[in-house]
Amino acid sequence: MPEVTVREMTSDEFEQWRGRAVRLFADSQVVAGSWPADEALEIAVKANEALLPDGFATTGMLFFRAVLPDGACVGASWLSLTHPRGVPDCAFIYNIEIDEPYRGAGFGRALLAAVEDAARSHGVGRVELNVFGTNSRAIQLYETSGYRVVAQQMRRSLS
Repeated sequence: MPEVTVREMTSDEFEQWRGRAVRLFADSQVVAGSWPADEALEIAVKANEALLPDGFATTGMLFFRAVLPDGACVGASWLSLTHPRGVPDCAFIYNIEIDEPYRGAGFGRALLAAVEDAARSHGVGRVELNVFGTNSRAIQLYETSGYRVVAQQMRRSLS
């Protein structure tokens, strides 16, 4: 694996990251055809606020940064120690992202492994995540990291 350190985010880093993460989530929902472009950001902000009512201090939520030896941040992740649908003994990765210039170099695999280690260190035995069907690079990472499909949502446009 490449030389990268994964550490917990600071509250200042969280505030910078949160706005970007919400925007990327909104954009992904638009691309997937799930939300209208003119409403996506508002929907994403409300969803994020519901999940993180106390922001960085929300109980059971952990936030990470992947950092190179020179201090450059190459990615981030958000882990919930409880599953949003109540699946027992299962954490949930809401976000894991490597910045575009660093993708394909093994940083995502390193960040994913560190997030899994964090869940394990908190006594959680499984971890789950969602991935957009068009994100083939992420799907390959998850499959080669031992993840398996447990549910699949499909859509067909009728127009």
